[in-house]
Amino acid sequence: MTVSPTTPARPETLELGYSFCPNDTFIFHALHAGLVASPLPVREVLEDVQTLNDWALSGRLPITKISYRAYFGVMDRYVALRAGGALGRGVGPLIVTRGEVGDLSGKVVASPGALTTAELLLRLVYPDARLRRMRYDEVMPATARGEVDAGLIIHESRFTYPQYGLSRHLDLGAWWEADTGLPLPLGAILVRRDLPPRLQRDLNAAVHASLDYAYAHPQASAAYIREHALEMEDAVMQAHIDLYVNALSRDVGEEGERAVRELQRRAVAVGAAPTSDLPLFVGDPL
Repeated sequence: MTVSPTTPARPETLELGYSFCPNDTFIFHALHAGLVASPLPVREVLEDVQTLNDWALSGRLPITKISYRAYFGVMDRYVALRAGGALGRGVGPLIVTRGEVGDLSGKVVASPGALTTAELLLRLVYPDARLRRMRYDEVMPATARGEVDAGLIIHESRFTYPQYGLSRHLDLGAWWEADTGLPLPLGAILVRRDLPPRLQRDLNAAVHASLDYAYAHPQASAAYIREHALEMEDAVMQAHIDLYVNALSRDVGEEGERAVRELQRRAVAVGAAPTSDLPLFVGDPL
């Protein structure tokens, strides 16, 4: 059968990119393991979020986890699923320091990546901070050694920074919630816009089913989560899941949509993202 240039070809399998973090491995284990129905087989591609953000710039993966900040720059290629994302309250990145630092304007702050939502929030609060970018797991050691004035931490670092002798300078999630009254959008699951719309919707349903399976059968994914959690303590691993996987991970909902649109508006306002009139989520009207 000849495929029309306007009709995207349906692939035989899909590479699915997500991070090693417990919230992602918890959500996607059942889908990866074939425990729930999927419109196509998927093959896991595990990488840190900054790498996934960078890959999205070239459209490397057909379905991928990404920071919301990065999503706003690749909306011409991707659209977000309503399921599987990381949004919520009390989930925000933290700024930590070795001691009392005060105003961070002009100070050097370690950042986990230019395309992270965390760095966008930092820019909103401290537009004059000087950024030094590094992998997220290098931020706390660099801050503890005094190589930077402060560190911008994400993921499980929220639970472990006191072990490095660091203090909380500012909870950027709490700042966002106080300023907007909305939950904080951190990460989204994207599919390429060139995939057929029915396939996009079916993939959203598959991710939703994978999360439901994880909740219904928590022991099924335990070994998989542990395998990729490196040296993370069990209590930290569970706290990570409990914090970053919530009702908005099942469906972004109306409030979540408003939060994403507000983050997009602010990103555009500070020159961190281009304007776009494309639908934000799978199934949104044109």
